[in-house]
Amino acid sequence: MERLQKIIANSGYCSRRKAEEFILAGKVKVDGEIVTTLGTKVSEKSVIEINGEVLTNEEKEYYLLNKPRGVITTTHDDKNRKTVIDLIETNKRIYPVGRLDYDTTGVLLLTNDGDFANMIMHPKNEIDKVYIAKLKGIISKEAIHTLEEGVLLDQEFVTASRVKVRKIDTKTNHSIVEMTIHEGKNHQVKRMFEQVGYLVDKLKRERIAFLTTEGLASGEYRKLSNKEISKLYVLANKK
Repeated sequence: MERLQKIIANSGYCSRRKAEEFILAGKVKVDGEIVTTLGTKVSEKSVIEINGEVLTNEEKEYYLLNKPRGVITTTHDDKNRKTVIDLIETNKRIYPVGRLDYDTTGVLLLTNDGDFANMIMHPKNEIDKVYIAKLKGIISKEAIHTLEEGVLLDQEFVTASRVKVRKIDTKTNHSIVEMTIHEGKNHQVKRMFEQVGYLVDKLKRERIAFLTTEGLASGEYRKLSNKEISKLYVLANKK
């Protein structure tokens, strides 16, 4: 017996968070009965339906995309804007692991493996997400200290595990700053810098754990190797 949302996520239909939304909305049936309670345990042999579609297990796929600016990080868009899914050639129902803003570029993982996605995103696993931000203004040592100590977002403190100044340009009044985080709140990096008085001009996610966009032009992608996937699980299990 497994929790319903976990079985849905493992099937590749959607992320675990989205599965929970479907359950609470009354869109999931188990053996013909609507289930709306999170954490309900069901057999893997049970017939599960979401919006009338019977759930089936799919072969797992894992992609690393160099996300370009101007592409939406979602599975579909009501305004018919290009999404990250449009950039990947696959017949599997994949979805992005976490989110990058419309104007943010860089490393983005996509998969149909719910456990993998949850492992990458959960802060307890301390998987590094490294961002490079171009800031308006010259960042101060006090601001860096505050970011590493923690700022209040959505009524809870979030911290940067590392903040490093890469470049200061006094002529243009800009700073290039590297920030490493483990959480993944909405617009988190931009909001953290705003909390200490700096606006972000440009933002790129340079790295997730050891994964970078090396060899990938903007908009290009590749499959993760089995070795890379195993290494990510090893990193998570060490925490």
